[in-house]
Amino acid sequence: MSPAQQRLVETVRTRFGERAAVTAADDLAPWLTDWRGRWHGAAPAMLEPRATAEVAAMVALARELGVPLVPQGGNTSMVGGATPPADGSALILSLRRMNRVRAIDVAARRCVAEAGVVLEALHGAVAEERLRFPLTLGAKGSATIGGLASTNAGGTQVLRFGTMRGLTDGIEAVLPDGSVHDGLAGLKKDNRGPSLDQLLIGAEGTLGVITAVRLKLVPAVHARATAWLGLADPAAALAVLRALERETERVEGFEILPAESLDAALAHLAGTRAPLAGRHPWHALVEATAAGPADEAPAALLERLLAPLAARGLVADATIAASEAQSDAMWRLRDGLSEAEKKAFGPATQHDISVPVDGMPRFLADAAAAIEAAFPGVKASGFGHLGDGNIHFHVRAMGRADGGDWLEREGEAVSRLVHDLVTAAGGSISAEHGIGQMKRAELARLAPERVAALRALKAGLDPAGIMNPGKLV
Repeated sequence: MSPAQQRLVETVRTRFGERAAVTAADDLAPWLTDWRGRWHGAAPAMLEPRATAEVAAMVALARELGVPLVPQGGNTSMVGGATPPADGSALILSLRRMNRVRAIDVAARRCVAEAGVVLEALHGAVAEERLRFPLTLGAKGSATIGGLASTNAGGTQVLRFGTMRGLTDGIEAVLPDGSVHDGLAGLKKDNRGPSLDQLLIGAEGTLGVITAVRLKLVPAVHARATAWLGLADPAAALAVLRALERETERVEGFEILPAESLDAALAHLAGTRAPLAGRHPWHALVEATAAGPADEAPAALLERLLAPLAARGLVADATIAASEAQSDAMWRLRDGLSEAEKKAFGPATQHDISVPVDGMPRFLADAAAAIEAAFPGVKASGFGHLGDGNIHFHVRAMGRADGGDWLEREGEAVSRLVHDLVTAAGGSISAEHGIGQMKRAELARLAPERVAALRALKAGLDPAGIMNPGKLV
């Protein structure tokens, strides 16, 4: 621990108690490695504030002493965004003790949640008021609201409700100089220049520390229906999606996957079975909801809208879940794809990317062909959120004995080609996981003008460079 770090820790403990600064190696260890086990850092201490005022005091002191800080919530980053540097130069600033839902306004359908509130806990809190926060993802049991806002998280309901950027109505944050930005008033109109709230969303903690978020809520789900479709190709899936969108706004999920991904799930996820009797090149998982008894039942809605699409040949076969258990079973197939593919196909480069929705079918075909031509023996395909153009695009070693060596030898070149193809298609190399450490160099290579603007913002707000060093820019 450097003298400056030691002084920071001692001052924090004096002002806020012994627990406000953790230094025991065993207590620090779980927070030094990222969720995927790829990024490993070092930090001599972790600060644990309980309130915004404590965060402000810690940040101000860190700036005075020149000690970098790494804001951290649930440590669920997929790109090393919350992992401290390996040289031990930074301290972790954990927001997990700031875990109160400060307010739920039922009439306005808004709530204010502190940064350390776990997503699943927020779901439960607003459900008691017959409301819902319409964002969910696989890490809901550990991901925190501050982290979700800092990475502009998405999930499976972006089609209807948007990402965190669209679901956020205000931000409270501590800026790098220790001052507090309070954007929780919920103003519908505010033309005092660019939105600081929006600058902080997706900034990955590089421009300040989000301490609380004012969130938009929607009515609780009264009923839902889940359908599984057999399709010829992604173009047919897009045609079905557009047809549904013309008729209703109640479709919340539209996920697509190829037959090989379903095969992997059926082979390696215990207790699963094929939703359809026949074999189809592609599949779609569709979910619709109703907010109240006056709405047409979601199952009836899907049956009514899908029937003419089947008559036109766009849908080869379909089934609608007859129970919550059947709906859950369909979602288990989708949610377990990454796990199943790893077991079935071995090492792979995995890419969280997005392209314009209307261009997604062509990209899936063209990108796979280009990758397989450039790297003989690999297999490329994608699955994901068709409604928002988000593809989980995997290039697999196909169980080769040298799979690990292949990944080490060619993985970087494969990813560069994927990112080149995405950029050429007008897309993004990060759809919902952020840039973090993993994609920092690629962002600079492919979008230097964007990075220059981000660095200018960083220099203006954080001239000392203490906020989450080595991430994003």
